[in-house]
Amino acid sequence: MSQLTADEIKQYDKNGYIAPINVLTKEEALQARKEIELIEKRMPDEIDNSGRYNVHLISPKLDKIVHNSNILDSVESIIGKNILVCSTTLFIKNAYQEGFVSYHQDAKYIGLEPHNWVTAWVAITDSNEINGCMRMWPGSHKDLREHNQKFNEGNLLTRGQTIENVPEDQIKLIELKAGQISLHHPRIVHGSGVNKSDDRRIGFVIQSYIGTNVKQVLGKNGVQIARGVDRFKYHEVINRTKFLMSEEGMLIRKRENDHLKKIFYNGSNKIGKF
Repeated sequence: MSQLTADEIKQYDKNGYIAPINVLTKEEALQARKEIELIEKRMPDEIDNSGRYNVHLISPKLDKIVHNSNILDSVESIIGKNILVCSTTLFIKNAYQEGFVSYHQDAKYIGLEPHNWVTAWVAITDSNEINGCMRMWPGSHKDLREHNQKFNEGNLLTRGQTIENVPEDQIKLIELKAGQISLHHPRIVHGSGVNKSDDRRIGFVIQSYIGTNVKQVLGKNGVQIARGVDRFKYHEVINRTKFLMSEEGMLIRKRENDHLKKIFYNGSNKIGKF
């Protein structure tokens, strides 16, 4: 069992995140990277930009990570024993790429209510200050804040959602080794910088693990049942993939990504490339 300790839960409640948590071996993380890069090789551009969502629906190795018992034990400590998988995202920053993630709160635009959910950020490669690791503002999860919609160049968020005037002197770096994860609250203010290293930085984000009492109020999402029982049945249930890039998996993934696009751009008169 990898459930969080009482002290770790207190830390999560106070700061809005907990890290690092050891989940995968380095070899397991490497095998996941190889499968991601195999998909990129076989289907160029398929998982670039807005294609980065829900790759676990066509990748057995990423699906296995999503349902990893060590992650689910930790998640259960936060949201309870009945756990659904709502969607996933790949955040890949290539060497010396100018891509960054502006400071934002996930809960502002994902449409999952109430906020009984948590995001797992899985390091497929090492993630550190040099290659653009996540940055958290501890304690900023108490309230939702105003966001500007910038659509600015290099910003890896859908609309370039940005919270202004974040106090950099309070920001904490979330450095992870390949195979480690962080867990963060829906309302924590976070972002990340550019990759200044000579290798790509790959983060696989399970965004998010939700309690079965959570609704999608801006559209609809399919879900997988990761643990427990779904008595609410607010969402259509998606089967786990068994085969790499299967026809069925590709069709389901396209449908789910179409749903996500409507959610992420709800109320916007402009569509970005992410």
